[in-house]
Amino acid sequence: MADTEKPLLIKRYASRRLYNTETSDYVTLEDIAGFIRAGREVQIVDLKSGDDLTRQYLLQIVAEHESKGENVLPIAVLTDLVRSYTSNMQSVVPHFLAASFDMLREGQSKMMENLSSFPNPMVGMPGFEAMRKQQEAFLKTVMGGMPGWGSSGPQKEEDGAEDGAAKSDDLAQIKKQLAELQKKLSRM
Repeated sequence: MADTEKPLLIKRYASRRLYNTETSDYVTLEDIAGFIRAGREVQIVDLKSGDDLTRQYLLQIVAEHESKGENVLPIAVLTDLVRSYTSNMQSVVPHFLAASFDMLREGQSKMMENLSSFPNPMVGMPGFEAMRKQQEAFLKTVMGGMPGWGSSGPQKEEDGAEDGAAKSDDLAQIKKQLAELQKKLSRM
């Protein structure tokens, strides 16, 4: 069984083909993106020179998704990134971006925790249900490709006929999914 704590080593051959050293087969950029979405760290190295090419390939994955219309990075952010390479801000930007993504992950975890905590004192607040649906839609969009988070977000029974045991089982399942999600987020 593969050690998922170590980065998955992908070797690039002179022919530019990418070789997964764990499964002994060739992979595509989309396969690598899938490993990353599943919470796996990846390291891509040139077989001949030993150079680490991970950054180059990750940028290529982002560029391909952007070109397919999966726009995650606004034009203003891309423009600022280009500017940062030609200014004194170059050394600050990577740290700022890393800290921003750390804060986003922490915020998502806390939001999920708050959404799953029962009873929630905000439930009686006017407009709470609409706000909860907006939060779920946002989380579905942001975490759609993450394991443990279904394509339709956390499931909620619409009819009011659930008994206490079914609600308890649903709550346990949600807590389990949340714990799995938090574990995977902490590995990122």
